[in-house]
Amino acid sequence: MTVENLDLECAKLGQHLSGEDGVDEKFLNDALAVLEEQGVYAFFLYLKARGGQSADRASATCAEFLHRMPQGSPLLHGGDVFASLESLSQNLDDLLFARDLLRQALVYGRYHVKARGASTEGRR
Repeated sequence: MTVENLDLECAKLGQHLSGEDGVDEKFLNDALAVLEEQGVYAFFLYLKARGGQSADRASATCAEFLHRMPQGSPLLHGGDVFASLESLSQNLDDLLFARDLLRQALVYGRYHVKARGASTEGRR
């Protein structure tokens, strides 16, 4: 039996998100606020409504993450993210778990953006 480190997977997702064009600290803070205040469905809806390549890529990346995590029992199934989220909402534990994973990834993404900014400021 292989035990996966979900915190590490969240850190990888956060690092990936922070490297996307157009994803800055404000973008991550806004997405995190929607996720925390309104939930997973609202988070994906916010990204769709925000539009643009960065929001579309962030949405696709987060959905793909939930389609493969945790290994052996992914949280999302199917192609359409909103239909998958409707199914996910039938199990409160899984829905809250998905929210926690995304929250952790966004927090790590925010720290990656801050660290990148601090390292460029130090070179001036």
